[in-house]
Amino acid sequence: MYLESDLVRIGKRENNKKRNYLVVNRLQGKHIPVLPSEALSMFDALAEIIEKAYSGEKLLLIGFAETATAIGAEAAIKLGAQYIQTTREIVHGVSYLFFSESHSHATEQKLVREDIDKLVGGVDRIIFIEDEVTTGNTILNIVNIMEDRYNEGKNDLSCNLKFSVASILNGMSVDNLSLYEERGIKVHYLVKIDNSKFSEIADSYTADGKYIVCDTTKKIEVKQYEFTGWINSRRVVDSKEYQEHCLKLWDDIHNEISFESGSSVLVIGTEEFMYPALFIGSCIEKIGCRVRSHSTTRSPIEVCRFKDFDTYPVHERYELCSLYDDKRKTFIYDLDSYDKVLILTDSHYDGNNGVNSLVNALKKKNKDIYLIKWI
Repeated sequence: MYLESDLVRIGKRENNKKRNYLVVNRLQGKHIPVLPSEALSMFDALAEIIEKAYSGEKLLLIGFAETATAIGAEAAIKLGAQYIQTTREIVHGVSYLFFSESHSHATEQKLVREDIDKLVGGVDRIIFIEDEVTTGNTILNIVNIMEDRYNEGKNDLSCNLKFSVASILNGMSVDNLSLYEERGIKVHYLVKIDNSKFSEIADSYTADGKYIVCDTTKKIEVKQYEFTGWINSRRVVDSKEYQEHCLKLWDDIHNEISFESGSSVLVIGTEEFMYPALFIGSCIEKIGCRVRSHSTTRSPIEVCRFKDFDTYPVHERYELCSLYDDKRKTFIYDLDSYDKVLILTDSHYDGNNGVNSLVNALKKKNKDIYLIKWI
């Protein structure tokens, strides 16, 4: 059983007038380094709730980028369901269903339309997977688009889709929950939270932490590997096949890189590419290493040096260049020293600035760094 106090820390968004706070889940493996097995166990607990509610139904799980992509992937694997994530990246040669996430730092979300078109007639229910639901408006945006396209009898794609939402945290008001009930959208969660004072809490913090802008031009040589077998979860994937490919990735890594039992290892994912980092991290745990995992993120969170260090979630911010786009700023928080650091990415971008900035950030406290590209 999880409690709000176990999971929730309130961060202060930088220059966001729509919502000044960010709910940081300390076990999620996004902004805060986490023991990978603890993150996956929490995701599994959500999957168990879904399994009990929809035993026998054919499910399509949709994980929301960035922060719920790993939750959705792990839950789909546990349920044997089809899986796709939303994305803000470019997927070549496809069309999209576009919708918005109004409070976010990056508002545009999209789904590959052709993949949804192919699946809707063969599934009983679509379940949207989130880390935290505050109002439910973002999910209503995509439900409205899907109902208009698939449930209105306007074309040969028409079917009778059912919708649900499952999240680690739920802060929806009674009115928001009633609206979902009226629409026939089922709501599931691990922990109900009260977000009424989160804005006030965020305002109370002073942004007096450490801010580091990392060099994007200085190239530091690190060990690099490219392993084949990449499955792009921005397209619909069979979850069991996805798991098999992740296992192959682990075999490839383990064959090339040695890990000493008892040593400390950090596994970093990049932006939407969270699940493989947590999965590989959990495999390294099983061979006796002390492992932490988290990911780079688009979210600009203010950092604080707080008297009670555990009260505020992040304390050092490294500003990076994205591995996917030289024009995009990304961030990573609270790096520490480890015996080995693995950077896992599915970026096929040719630019070097993103890798340079992340390696320069890591080199401040680490020596043995590996860049692993899944291609």
